[in-house]
Amino acid sequence: MQSLLQLFIGRRARSGGPAVEFALIAPVLVAVLIAMSDLGIAVYEWIDVQSAAQAGAQFAVKYGYTQSAVQTAVTSATDLAGVSATPAPTQACGCADGSGYVTASCGSTCSDGSAAGTYVTVSAQAQYSTIFTYPGLNNPMILTGQAIVRIQ
Repeated sequence: MQSLLQLFIGRRARSGGPAVEFALIAPVLVAVLIAMSDLGIAVYEWIDVQSAAQAGAQFAVKYGYTQSAVQTAVTSATDLAGVSATPAPTQACGCADGSGYVTASCGSTCSDGSAAGTYVTVSAQAQYSTIFTYPGLNNPMILTGQAIVRIQ
């Protein structure tokens, strides 16, 4: 009878092992899940900010450049609170190169023989405050987006 009791007690003691392991690892899993969700929201909002800048550039292509109208297009393009057209949209003449454009006088001729074009640069910005402070990341994070488009 005594060995049967010891067998029962031993089995019961071993059966709690997975519960203890889960109790130890569960807080780590919850922390990782919260961090992933928090940073996922930051990425989603960054995409929204970039889309707002692109909406401002599309507005300039369709309706021409008016600084205040492009700024309104940026802020109206998203439901995200706090999106601003910062720095303000600019218009400049230039010649296209591989990564954007090089500033040139309006009406001048570029090195490839084409006429200098008119470019609009639209920027958007918003802040996102994370739930936790992460090493290497500022809190609040400044989310920025930029779009450059040739309108002429």
